[in-house]
Amino acid sequence: MDKKNLNMTNQEFEALLDSYKSQPKEGYLTKATIINIDKNMVILDVGLKTESYIPRREFGADEIKAGDIVDVFVERYEGPNGYVVASRDKARREETWSKLEEKIANKEKIEGVITERIRGGFIVDLYGVLAFMPGSQADVRPLHNQDELVGKKQEFKVLKMDYQRSNVIVSHRAVLEEAQGEKRKEMMKNLKVGDVVEGTIKNITDYGVFIDLGGIDGLLHVIDLSWKRVNHPKEMLSVGEAIKVKIIGYDEETQRISLGLKQLTEDPYKELMKNIKVGDILDGKVSSVADYGVFVEIEGGLEGLVHVSEMSWTKKNVHPSKLVSVGDKVKVKVLEEDAEKRRLSFGIKQTEANPWDAYAQNHKSGDVVEGIVKNITEFGLFVSLGNDLDGMVHIGDLDWDRKGEEAIKDYKVGDKVSAKILEINPEKERISLGIKQIKEDRAEDNLSRLKKNDIVTAVIKEITEDALVVDINGIKGLIDRIDLSIEKSEQRTERFAVETKIDAKVVSVSKKDKTVKLSVKALEQDEEKKMVKEYGSTESGAQLKDIFGAALEEAEAKKFKK
Repeated sequence: MDKKNLNMTNQEFEALLDSYKSQPKEGYLTKATIINIDKNMVILDVGLKTESYIPRREFGADEIKAGDIVDVFVERYEGPNGYVVASRDKARREETWSKLEEKIANKEKIEGVITERIRGGFIVDLYGVLAFMPGSQADVRPLHNQDELVGKKQEFKVLKMDYQRSNVIVSHRAVLEEAQGEKRKEMMKNLKVGDVVEGTIKNITDYGVFIDLGGIDGLLHVIDLSWKRVNHPKEMLSVGEAIKVKIIGYDEETQRISLGLKQLTEDPYKELMKNIKVGDILDGKVSSVADYGVFVEIEGGLEGLVHVSEMSWTKKNVHPSKLVSVGDKVKVKVLEEDAEKRRLSFGIKQTEANPWDAYAQNHKSGDVVEGIVKNITEFGLFVSLGNDLDGMVHIGDLDWDRKGEEAIKDYKVGDKVSAKILEINPEKERISLGIKQIKEDRAEDNLSRLKKNDIVTAVIKEITEDALVVDINGIKGLIDRIDLSIEKSEQRTERFAVETKIDAKVVSVSKKDKTVKLSVKALEQDEEKKMVKEYGSTESGAQLKDIFGAALEEAEAKKFKK
């Protein structure tokens, strides 16, 4: 070992230490001078003791020669062959990242080339850094052929950057939207609501038409196409067609321009409505059929809605298409007119005689009619009475003696039946019928035979908290809770059961209501009086139970003597 080095002064050691400290660590960007270029490698002086060898391909299409100074990235001071390991690609990457960070900070756009289309988007080369652009960020409108973008140079905005993961996401759409926004602002300086402008139809949707006004788009909504109702914009317009429209709105916050076509002409509604009033009968033509009704166009192009409930007096729950078709000529009556909402309500059935009124004029409650059972439901029978009119026999009006659930089993669709009209209500379009009421003469006979104070045996049909509803040979009877017993403790309806028999005394008979008031209590009181009369007075203070007890003892004694 050199003794001179061993005898190094403190000053020399400090100088050497400072030199070591000032030497950059591995992994940095530096300038390098090209020493020589051969077929595959470029030899460079990176300012260290040994040279660096970098593959020629890392310089791409750059024209280089000996003596040129280029940026390289020093990875390690000594590689497997003893040379400095450096990279031109990584140097470019570092440069690009610096440029990207700078442009992002300054909110600038970045140029790049779309190199490849992949699943979900595109690969974009930004100065050597590969970025991803989602398909939705390629343009402001859907593209029919996305492959056409490959190889194109465009401007992009960086949406996201992650240096550690080498992850960059960019958008061309953001650049276009920014340009459109600026252009829109510039154009709107010269445009105002009410102006008539010319444009070209770009796209047609169910809800409207997008029109290019020379770099910015406006929306012509379907309701602003015509004063008449339009089912679909394609009925009137085509893509690529030139069109004049009126600016009817501009939202500064969303920068949306609303356009109108019908606003270029006078609204015919007010003029036409001068000759139309509620109650008029008009000629029209069915222009459209919906689930809830039909639209009818009258002279002058005005349309009104006939709701499904206003189409027929008798055909209910039928789809409008079963009653009329598009193009059919019909007569309608004006039911309602709303000038503010530009709405007309029509009725078709109102132009014809109301069959319910006609039926009410020719029939009355109590008439016996014949009909065919049209439908059977859980709550009764629907009986066809002719002229598309149906009457209903409620399940409780089928039989006096049997439950409705049992009586309805006797009938089937197509049966011819006789029934009594119980009620005709033209307003509610309802005719109530009763079959059991045809036999009510028998009930009336039974009712006329009943007199006050008669003792009857009835069958309990219904039990409520306050009374028992009973049947007496087809006659309705009622026993109030207070009339169930002399004893208050026994005046409880829950003591009884449906379909069991009960003896009671007739308290009153109502021929008007065809009901009988009964009392078990009155019957017990009669029995009490009879016992008192037979076994002695109660004036001595003896209780009724004592009298009954004595009577029973006497009866037992007589029986024993026999």
